[in-house]
Amino acid sequence: MSKITPYLFFDGTCREAMNFYHDCLGGDLKMQTIGESPAAGTQPPEAGWRIMHATLDKGDLALMASDMMFDGLTHGNSIQLTLVCDTMEEITSYFEALSRGGKIISPLKTEFWGGTFGQLEDKYGFHWMLNFGGA
Repeated sequence: MSKITPYLFFDGTCREAMNFYHDCLGGDLKMQTIGESPAAGTQPPEAGWRIMHATLDKGDLALMASDMMFDGLTHGNSIQLTLVCDTMEEITSYFEALSRGGKIISPLKTEFWGGTFGQLEDKYGFHWMLNFGGA
């Protein structure tokens, strides 16, 4: 079956952000710089330290990212990253870690559908919704 995987773009902070997400979520993190890639010869030499492609994998969780956004970024509110958690401990741990340095939009609480839910904006400007349980 096909699946959708979020791909986040950064303008020079991809390594820092992906290490932050790795600290928060765990899993296997792989990163390749522009300088280490076959594209090195087609990019400005001063861009060699930027991340060409990064992947964070943990079971069904997959997050991809890159610094290949040279024209600047515009963060919008039309999409949010959603983590559907397996346990109360997991949602609490992820929520606390991802909100460090960011802003809690809606604290974790039991919602009308019976699940525990919360929303936050992380320190890189990405919006997250976390849910555990419910109908």
